[in-house]
Amino acid sequence: MTISIRPAASADLPLIAQFIRDLAEYEKLAHEIRFDEATLGEKLFGPRPYAEVVIGELDGTPKGFALFFHNFSTFEGRPGIYLEDLFVHPDARGSGLGKALLAHLAKLCTTRDCARLEWSVLDWNAPAIGFYQSLGARLMDEWTVMRVDGDALTGLADLS
Repeated sequence: MTISIRPAASADLPLIAQFIRDLAEYEKLAHEIRFDEATLGEKLFGPRPYAEVVIGELDGTPKGFALFFHNFSTFEGRPGIYLEDLFVHPDARGSGLGKALLAHLAKLCTTRDCARLEWSVLDWNAPAIGFYQSLGARLMDEWTVMRVDGDALTGLADLS
């Protein structure tokens, strides 16, 4: 079985959208999906892309993806890569594709002089946590994710 990782192109938009839906279903968050493909395509492939996507293939068939963007560490004084989504189709799990996608992102980090690769994982997803730890990732127990969205985001913006 041949694993390959390639940058996504705008023609991959329906595939990316399906991978996102599949990930949301796996994470029991399908009810949170609000994107439309046109806006997603504009934000990924338009004049100012906000994120990048790579497609993971097994024998030429797309079986997974990683969506990521740059962040910045003031303490390091260097950029990093934040992995927003990683998904491998269930029938391809155990093939090495997930590891290959993460290794690809790690290589991008080293090539782009990034200080780190970071992502979040749901606390109930023990298989993913174990997999990530086997690759050298560590839990950042002292940090808690914060979010402002929806009406709270609009209200906060109105304070400016």
